[in-house]
Amino acid sequence: MILVTGGAGFIGANFVLDWCAAGEEPVVNLDKLTYAGNLGNLAALKGNARHLFVRGDIGDRAQVEALLSVHRPRAVLNFAAESHVDRSIHGPTEFIQTNVVGTFALLEAARAYWSALPEPERSRFRLLHVSTDEVYGSLGPHDPAFSETTPYAPNSPYAASKAASDHLVRAYRHTYGLPTLTTNCSNNYGPRQFPEKLIPLMIHNAVTGKPLPVYGDGLNVRDWLYVGDHCAAIRTVLERGRAGETYNIGGGAEMTNIEVVRALCRILAELKPGREYAAQITFVKDRAGHDRRYAIDAAKVRRELGWAPAETFESGLVRTARWYLDNEAWLAAVTSKEYQTWISLNYAGATIPA
Repeated sequence: MILVTGGAGFIGANFVLDWCAAGEEPVVNLDKLTYAGNLGNLAALKGNARHLFVRGDIGDRAQVEALLSVHRPRAVLNFAAESHVDRSIHGPTEFIQTNVVGTFALLEAARAYWSALPEPERSRFRLLHVSTDEVYGSLGPHDPAFSETTPYAPNSPYAASKAASDHLVRAYRHTYGLPTLTTNCSNNYGPRQFPEKLIPLMIHNAVTGKPLPVYGDGLNVRDWLYVGDHCAAIRTVLERGRAGETYNIGGGAEMTNIEVVRALCRILAELKPGREYAAQITFVKDRAGHDRRYAIDAAKVRRELGWAPAETFESGLVRTARWYLDNEAWLAAVTSKEYQTWISLNYAGATIPA
């Protein structure tokens, strides 16, 4: 039995689905079901006796302690997080509450549970904390990629809150001996991603004839990782990673934002012809404090654990576009009034045709 937190969100739901498809070990799935937590992501598991969904908050220590006591998982995987930079700029409070205070509560509950376990369960227990490359800050065009020893330099409230959570996880390992694992990943993309992030936002706007808003000059660089590859890496780290270690997970696919959008327009032209998607590209006012470049050095996880991504950026992008085109009902359900309000807030003002 494992306990997954945030398992109705984008990465968490993909992980739970892959986990249930790959084996017989049950999973308890705890999620608060905020705007990005969606039970529709888990529809394929309806009636599956190996998946137990529980609505709740990692910040509710009593609830987490009860789940640990009743289900006695061998591992806790923490995907629960507020995760969007733009939302953290407009409203940082929830990011501090979930990512810092919530992680602290989860660590306290896990420490109490682990401390009371008999051997050999105590030695086998792991807490895996899923984090981001944004904790490392921004790179120059010729700087080496982020490694596990790169100093933290977060530049947004979101990144700072995740950096704080990483530090708490490290401290609980160093001070209490809690057997933790931390993963820092690059930009994920794939099925079931809430359409405030770049790729699903572009797909949604493209097929509905809306502008494709690109921040600034479009030359901000990210390293792109297909979510299925990320989930495989997390499973590998859980099973073979060394307690107390951090592993950077990246797709090895550095792309500027405008390159991503243009590649997506080409793919959509093949999959859903009839519209000049590239003509919808517009440049909009840049995000406040927008980091210029991220890049992940994933040599450690490749070398020590033998993981490597199975998808190229292009193959993953095709799979992603097909999923959204085939799941219009899912997309319609999540693009609610709240979502439209958020889009208006972030992409308001004059746009410049690409």
